[in-house]
Order: sequence, then structure tokens, then C-alpha cells
Amino acid sequence: MKATYHKYILDFKRPSGTSRGVMTEKETWFIVLEKDNKTGIGECGILRGLSVDDRPDYEAKLNWTCENIHLGEEGLWEALIAFPSIQFGVEMAFRSLNSESPFLLFPSEFTKGSKSIQINGLVWMGEAAFMRQQIEEKLAQGFHCIKLKIGAIDFEKELQLLGYIRDHFGPEKIEIRVDANGAFSLNEALVKINQLSEFKLHSIEQPIRKNHTDRMAELCKTTPLPIALDEELIGVFTLEEKEQLLKKIKPQYIILKPSFIGGFRGTKEWILLAEKHQVQWWITSALESNIGLNAIAQWTFLQHNLLPQGLGTGALYTNNFDCPLDVSEGQLWYKKDLDWNFNLTDIIERS
Repeated sequence: MKATYHKYILDFKRPSGTSRGVMTEKETWFIVLEKDNKTGIGECGILRGLSVDDRPDYEAKLNWTCENIHLGEEGLWEALIAFPSIQFGVEMAFRSLNSESPFLLFPSEFTKGSKSIQINGLVWMGEAAFMRQQIEEKLAQGFHCIKLKIGAIDFEKELQLLGYIRDHFGPEKIEIRVDANGAFSLNEALVKINQLSEFKLHSIEQPIRKNHTDRMAELCKTTPLPIALDEELIGVFTLEEKEQLLKKIKPQYIILKPSFIGGFRGTKEWILLAEKHQVQWWITSALESNIGLNAIAQWTFLQHNLLPQGLGTGALYTNNFDCPLDVSEGQLWYKKDLDWNFNLTDIIERS
């Protein structure tokens, strides 16, 4: 078996803002396996500044992984415990190699095109007018659940935006999730959550920065608005550590990004623990290309979670790969009549 890795820069159609700054491009890496005239491809969806494996030796570890591909998926899993995005890339690549088609990883009613996945529409941070424009676009596109990034502009303006939505659409029409990306200070978080709760929101993601578990536990106990942990899960590797975190904080929800938490295997561990401790969950992409998004979507369908998932990121980039994934009326569909536009030679030449 031959294994190689290749870097690819995804370019945003328009700058996309979070409380950590504005992104214009997204770095990703592909692992390619070749054996017996078959090819498998996996995406290592690292997000600089957020992924736990954003380290100076990241590319060196990719190189080591390819040189030691003979260890197999299981052997590499243990060796890559501190590199969850590479774990995911390896896991995806082996699944791709051993599948009937490199991109048909988990056949189901979804990949047959007969069933869809409900998703949320994502509204990025920016000036109030820009955010309002995005909101109106998502509503016009038929989304019944929207997720707003908050914490970067004036909080009062964000409250006004939420008021604007609620003036036109009640909670029975539009479900609103907000994601603070850890933007609130420890002291102001509960005050702001109380203000947000007046708009009958579904939940708030990561109101404070990760690793303040005592304060997060207090918030989850006293909040009038359900809290979802996101960044808090990053860097929690062992089953014991995962369970300790859930038992201490007792969140209402957890949000699972396979690229950040060790792929399908790591995500399944979190799901089983969440269900054991009566914590609800949903899955979201971490701004991967359509290669990674396709794999995540196919696997997510098999988890039978009826909450809206965070899988509507395929149209963010100018140089993504055309694929059968299609968003319509707030649902993600797999359109079998749409073809992949992926040329491995182009990736290799650009890496």
C-alpha cells in the first residue's frame, strides 16, 4: 500500500467572521491511499488556532503517518491520539479504499437519495446589515433552524437582530441557535444568557472559553437557556476524561465535530456517553471541503438523530469540489444524478 499526503487551501467566497477573527481561507490536508489499483481519500480537517493538533510538527506527523501506513487503521489510531484530525483522515481514507466507490463510504437511504438530513442555516458574524441579509437569505431558502455566530459585534446590535427575527417569526416557525465561540467573560456570561433567553432561543454554544469547567458547570446548572459544549470537548482524549467532563459540567447539549474529536470512533464514544448521562447532541462539520463533509454527512445519517445537524457548509468556498450533496428547504440531500468534480492530479500538483 502506498500513502501520500497533500495540502489544499480552500478560499472563502466572502470573509467569514467569528469571535476569534475573520477567515478568508481554510487550510486542509488529504491523505491518499493506493492499493491494487484502488484509491482511498481522507481529509484531515485542521482549523488553525482551534484544533488541538495545530502544532508545528503537524506536517511531520502526516509524513510519519504515510511512512507507517503498514500499521493499519487500528495501530495508527493509538499512535495518533494527540492528532484527532489525522485520526479522522486515516479512518476516512481506509473506509474510502475499502468501499465500492471512493466517495460512497456509508450506503443508506440517504445515499440512495430517498431520505435527507435536516440541517441548520449558518449566519456569520459581521456588520448588522450583513447579518440581517444572511438571515433573510436563510429564511427565503426554507430553513427552519438557523444558527447565528455572536460575540464579535456590539451585543446590543445582536439583541436587536434577534428581536428582528422574532418580530417576524415566532419560535414555532424558526428555531434559533446562537454560538458565542467563548466570547463572553466569566462574570458577564449569565447576564447575557438571561438577556438572550428572552428571544426563546433553542440553545447557546460555548458561552465562555473552554477549560473553565467550574464556571461552565455553574452556568449549566443555573441557565435559563440550554447550553451546548463545543470547544470544551477539544483535547479530551480518553473515555474516562470524556465521562468526567460530562459528569462535572452536566451540559444540556454537546456538539460533535469529527475532525476535532477523533473521527467517527471518537464521535461515537461521545455519543454513547452523552446518551448514558441524558445529554442531547448533534453533529457538525468543521469547515472541511466536500470530501470531508460527504463522509460526515453519510455517517451522521446512520446515527438517527432528528435534531438539525450542522452540515450546511459545502457552499462556502470558491474552489470546493462539486459533489452530490445538495441543500434544499433546510434539508441536506444526496443527489445521485450530480457527479463529483475531483481530480487527484490537480490536488497533487497544487500541494
